[in-house]
Amino acid sequence: MGLDLSQAFTPSSGQAPEMGHVPSSSSTTASKENSSRVMQQQSKSLPNGLRDVVFDAEPNSTFQNFNSSIYLSKRGNEINNFCGGLQEGFVAYHADKHDEDTNPNGIVNLGTSENKLCFDLLCKRLTQKDMCYIDPQLLQYSDWKGHQFLREEVGRFLTYHCKAPAPLKPENVSIAQIILPTPFYGVITGDIFLYSSIKPLHLHLDSKGLSIKAMILMNPHNPLGDSYSGAEMTEFLEFAKRYKLHVIVDEVYMLSVFGDACSFQSVLSLQRLPDPQRTHVMWGISKDLAASGLRVSTLYTANMDIISALGQLSYFHALPGPTQHAVAQLLKDRDWINQVFLPTNRARLKTAHKYIADELTAMGIPFLNRSAGLFIWADFRKYLKSPTFEEEIKLWRQLLENKVLISNGKEFFCCEPGWFRIVFSDKTYRIQLGEITDALF
Repeated sequence: MGLDLSQAFTPSSGQAPEMGHVPSSSSTTASKENSSRVMQQQSKSLPNGLRDVVFDAEPNSTFQNFNSSIYLSKRGNEINNFCGGLQEGFVAYHADKHDEDTNPNGIVNLGTSENKLCFDLLCKRLTQKDMCYIDPQLLQYSDWKGHQFLREEVGRFLTYHCKAPAPLKPENVSIAQIILPTPFYGVITGDIFLYSSIKPLHLHLDSKGLSIKAMILMNPHNPLGDSYSGAEMTEFLEFAKRYKLHVIVDEVYMLSVFGDACSFQSVLSLQRLPDPQRTHVMWGISKDLAASGLRVSTLYTANMDIISALGQLSYFHALPGPTQHAVAQLLKDRDWINQVFLPTNRARLKTAHKYIADELTAMGIPFLNRSAGLFIWADFRKYLKSPTFEEEIKLWRQLLENKVLISNGKEFFCCEPGWFRIVFSDKTYRIQLGEITDALF
């Protein structure tokens, strides 16, 4: 499952469209005038948001090979030289991590999308007696797709929180440690490339000579914070069905929606999926349950061939038995999740979002005011000396030198320089933007 684009990795034949507005993927009507072609076939209008954010394919410097080792194969050298700003910033942060007691002048990380607002709740829950359990089966090899008890709990959890019209089956769950609308979560590029050598391209759908196999959708969106409606998701899925595209729907922020008027609808809540055999839904506990260190992700699909294939890969990514037990206990504790964790987490996210939104407003920095996710998409274009990605990188490094790590838009394949993602899900004293002000003026 992926994008077979090896023959398409050639220089762009066109320019990215000018964007005089916020690069959003939330249009509400599909144009009949600018119809696109896929594999040289005339198509209907693109789905609402997708039309606005897909642009010409162009090589990414992330894949350029700078150093070669005689001790590594060509594939090994490609992996070794894989680089990107997100990884560079993360490495710099861990080398000089801010700590209020031991390193108060270290780097404050507002770049990594990690929920640090509810560690107190999780620490209390994860240290209760039911979490500490060892059984012989937990210390032995298990089904690589995950222990049956965990897959059953995931099925029940997703059935409830996704509002599925019928119970989701545990046998369709896999537990484990492509067209891309832009901007998008930049780490997806590495996730795909490091395992498959596939180099995702971001392109007009009328590009010729391409063999497109899959489309990835993030809902709620990272980094924009938009939530697609059920009608919009259905339109995306109908579009994919016309061209027999697999659709990977990443709903990892589905419970991190905190606005009064903001709602989220999972594709698993739809009464009918246009192409259930090619629709695959991802979720995990890293974002919604603030447990990124546990490295637990799930995939739900009706396609048993996909489940079987993932089971083969999961041999290398199986979760430890005690971890699976703890996660199952966490998911089955419906009262704690619904009455303690989720209300507290949403209230804290809302408060932190308002704080950093007020800070940006006071600084005169425009931003997308959304109510989902752990971040704000902000417009720093006025601070660029010229509208280029080179100037964007200079600004990013300037902020990093001032001990503030945020994520620049180029790493999310934004088509317009000057946009940055700022993560706000942290303690108030860490999300104060004074250091940003010092770096900008």
